[in-house]
Amino acid sequence: MRKITVVGAGRVGESTAQILAKEEFCREIMLIDVREGAAQGTALDVQECAPLFRFDTIVRGSDDSAAMRDSDLIIVTAGLPRKPGMSRSDVLDANVAVIDGIVDDALKYAPDAMLLLVTNPVDVLTYHAWKRSGWPRHRVFGQAGVLDAARMAAFVAMETGFSAKDITAMVLGGHGDLMVPMTRYTCVNGIPIANFLGKEAIQRIVERTRQGGAEILALKKNSSAYDAPAAAVAAMVDAIRSDRKRILPCVSILDGEYGEKNVAMGVPAVLGAGGLEKVVDLTLNDEEQAWFRQSVAQIRADISKLV
Repeated sequence: MRKITVVGAGRVGESTAQILAKEEFCREIMLIDVREGAAQGTALDVQECAPLFRFDTIVRGSDDSAAMRDSDLIIVTAGLPRKPGMSRSDVLDANVAVIDGIVDDALKYAPDAMLLLVTNPVDVLTYHAWKRSGWPRHRVFGQAGVLDAARMAAFVAMETGFSAKDITAMVLGGHGDLMVPMTRYTCVNGIPIANFLGKEAIQRIVERTRQGGAEILALKKNSSAYDAPAAAVAAMVDAIRSDRKRILPCVSILDGEYGEKNVAMGVPAVLGAGGLEKVVDLTLNDEEQAWFRQSVAQIRADISKLV
């Protein structure tokens, strides 16, 4: 990739820009924020890390949406963050308007870009951005499952004491209280976690995964998580720019997979140079299917509010 634009120079946007610059995932990073000077100041701060982190990525900032021109990828972190006690759906109305403006700008200035949504509620807003843009589904997708799976893997490492490097996890469904942590597909070096943990411990991990963002928000009080979300975005960007064909849980527009159409949900997908190249359709047992249907229903209820 030559140019990546990050819209939103808040904490998630700043952390994302720093990781992408440090890893030299592209030649140029453009930060855009409606707050005068915010993006420019953040970009300068990141750019001044270059001699220390040893990167040549060019980092710029602007409050003019035209600065996204000719971007290969647009990462959307802008929007109203939730506060303690709020659900992700509680910020839907405010953030729909934000996404509308960004999508319209992308259509005008970067019509060939891919769009990666981070702003909450990410499932609903990914669907909305897809509909508004008219782009094919492989170019519009969201980040949530990578973050949720990373949190689940971290909690497994905490419970077992095993290396986090050996743990892989899978989380399906919406990015909310009804997400579906897939314990059958969560392993330590290929060995299912049920070989190491009892049912009570596994259930603790499931519930903690579902409340992962809320737990951090409750502890910080004045800020949502931003380091892990940024790292999750970076993992997705790396898979795309290096054409790795990684299977990662992403917010994807479903077109018959899992028996669903015309909805955006977190499911495993192949990420490569073509964007979200394929949705992986897992076989779910009865319990997993029931949870997945509940999660779909919640997302559809929020989507219906957009009409």
